[in-house]
Amino acid sequence: MATIAARRRVLDPGPTSTIFGYVTALTPFLPLAAAFIVAAGSTPAPADAQEAAAAEATTSVPAPARSPGWMRPLSPAEIDNTLAIGGEEIDARKVRSRMTVAVKVNGKGPFRFVVDSGADSSVLGRRIAHALALPAGEPATLNSMTESRTVERALVDELTVGPTEVQDLVLPVLEERHIGGEGMLGLDALVEQRLMLDFEKRTISVDDATTPMPRYSGEIVVTARMQRGQLILTQARAAALRVDAVVDTGSEVTIGNTALRDKLVKRRGTKIQTVEITGVTGAKATLEYATVPELRLGPVVLKNVPMAFADVPPFAVFGLSDQPALLLGTDMMENFRRVSLDFRARKVRFQLRKCDNVAVRIGSTAARLGADRLAPSACSR
Repeated sequence: MATIAARRRVLDPGPTSTIFGYVTALTPFLPLAAAFIVAAGSTPAPADAQEAAAAEATTSVPAPARSPGWMRPLSPAEIDNTLAIGGEEIDARKVRSRMTVAVKVNGKGPFRFVVDSGADSSVLGRRIAHALALPAGEPATLNSMTESRTVERALVDELTVGPTEVQDLVLPVLEERHIGGEGMLGLDALVEQRLMLDFEKRTISVDDATTPMPRYSGEIVVTARMQRGQLILTQARAAALRVDAVVDTGSEVTIGNTALRDKLVKRRGTKIQTVEITGVTGAKATLEYATVPELRLGPVVLKNVPMAFADVPPFAVFGLSDQPALLLGTDMMENFRRVSLDFRARKVRFQLRKCDNVAVRIGSTAARLGADRLAPSACSR
């Protein structure tokens, strides 16, 4: 079993430092909300959700923080068609389009955690924290696109997922109904892993990235750069516009920033509509959305793609506020047979369900999924 010793001084740097977490929540419409834990503080968190709502913070989102020292700057993207992911297979359940896996907390459980490749920090549901009587950590301010709020955090000795243990964590505590599971698995538990989401079998394979990596041909692999631990694809285009795409398994919908929206409206005359969303704390907000005629991820092409638009905090954190960018959610990823994420090697692999263009249903919009080039084995079912 691999063990990652996450030093508490890195994950909980003190009241004047900045840390980030990105999570999503379910809604009856487009289930998307971004939340950032931005400043550890000493103000006690409210005892329950009603008191928390009354104590809503009004501070604005701070300027983006520099990446931690343990995240090195990486090279731009390139295509690699030979990656394979091995490792231990874990049964997964779907929460709409998101996948949940079994995770042990301090040796207890397992509990069902949503897998979120866009979150710096894992998250605990309130029931787990209370049931295990976890010691309280310093509270933190959570800034979502619907509100800012002080949240409790708890000290966790270890999280266990598949063959890996991650130790010494300070995790935010949120309501289960807003995070879509009993907890959320973020990059603090994934950064040294190879992760494969199989949307047909509904399994997740987890492998220690320090072990030798099996390789075989027949799949489309795009190499990404990393920013604050997140995988960012630079070989992406939306309606022929070059964009940076952040891979985010915790978001149930794909979202673009307003820089992308403005160019789509100006160049393409894209029709913009509105939709209501619910944040991770339960607060509601209204987002714009539109149908993008084509989205390309390396050689993969998706047509008539529904996309929401808002300048949510991740874009500022990744330095993507002023250029077209998007968060690639599981509404797009579940159209593939499998999606693999290798955080250490910065590789994202897509395997299509069929080689021929095939009509798939995304919400109320029909999208077509195809590829410019594929090896035959990528087409097998």
